[in-house]
Amino acid sequence: MRLSLLAKEVAAETLGRTGAHRLWSGRAAPRVLVLGYHQVVEDERNAGPSIPAMIISTAMLERQLDWVGRRFRFVTLDELGHQLESGGAGERPFAAVTFDDGYRDVYEHAFPLLQRKGIPGAVCVVTDLVGTRRLLFHDQLYLVVARALAQPLSARAQLVMRLRRIAPVPGLEEIARPRPRGAFAVMRRLLETVPPAELEMMVHVLGEPREWEEESFSELRILDWDMVRAMHRGGFTIASHTSTHARLTVETPERARQELSASRKRLEEELNAPVRHFAYPDGCFDGAVVDAVAEAGYEFAYTTCRHRDRRRPLLTVPRRLLWENSCRNSAGRFSPSLMRGLVQGVFDWFAPCRQDHRAARVARRQEAMA
Repeated sequence: MRLSLLAKEVAAETLGRTGAHRLWSGRAAPRVLVLGYHQVVEDERNAGPSIPAMIISTAMLERQLDWVGRRFRFVTLDELGHQLESGGAGERPFAAVTFDDGYRDVYEHAFPLLQRKGIPGAVCVVTDLVGTRRLLFHDQLYLVVARALAQPLSARAQLVMRLRRIAPVPGLEEIARPRPRGAFAVMRRLLETVPPAELEMMVHVLGEPREWEEESFSELRILDWDMVRAMHRGGFTIASHTSTHARLTVETPERARQELSASRKRLEEELNAPVRHFAYPDGCFDGAVVDAVAEAGYEFAYTTCRHRDRRRPLLTVPRRLLWENSCRNSAGRFSPSLMRGLVQGVFDWFAPCRQDHRAARVARRQEAMA
């Protein structure tokens, strides 16, 4: 069930004005808030090939941070971890700011903004892509899906037939529909339903590998190691986001362990400092993955939803993922009421987590690999 923007505005204003938002969300105001972002751009209207739901402008980011800063004390991830371990948040609630994937624009736009405002931050790095011209896989997938959906219906139908002759990739019927959903929705469905090997085949068929090197995709480039080290020296926490941005719940246990350990080792070698923090790519975790994160030596790990592993709560710390339109009202401006509703969890019931974090998933995956 989804609320329209206008309905969300009315609900947020009404609940905030009456104080009923606490009853509606079923919880008191949070004492711990971890924010999650991806790309940071100067102007969201000129973001090029970026996935719209993963970008935020510097102006909107600053408005969101200012709102949070009036209600929370910004802390580093290390201080956040200490407070979570000790079970206390002090007199004032505290908040941390994270940026996933390690896009170059975080260094160019977010890093100087947070330094100017005296806010500590963290960037979660995909180590195999640092210093390369390779694109993250989900960016490649989004680009080829968007290109496919831009073709006439007859061409899309032929494309789907071609792909099905190569491999039985599920979910392709969406591309051939007369009125398909947007590229982001189709990409999400493919990521959630198609095994990684088949997805890689699909991207290879639909996109020429050499084109991912072209300058036209400069908006999607990843940090280099000099940038990572500069951010680390400037007070940013550097966290792991695996080696390749692997969705760990659909990988073999051996591959998951390799992604976790190799990424941490590379970061520690480059920074000459311990790496204690990890963020789950795409928020994918289950019991086996959480155990693998612990075995790899991470002390704290961050999700993209409210689910927790009761055995290891410090390895399933919830985050609020935000982007340009998260709290933008119908007039196109930042809405304090919508921001309050998001932080308080007012809208969680209308946008529940779609992932399966249950332990039974582990058994099913092991059976499939047997």
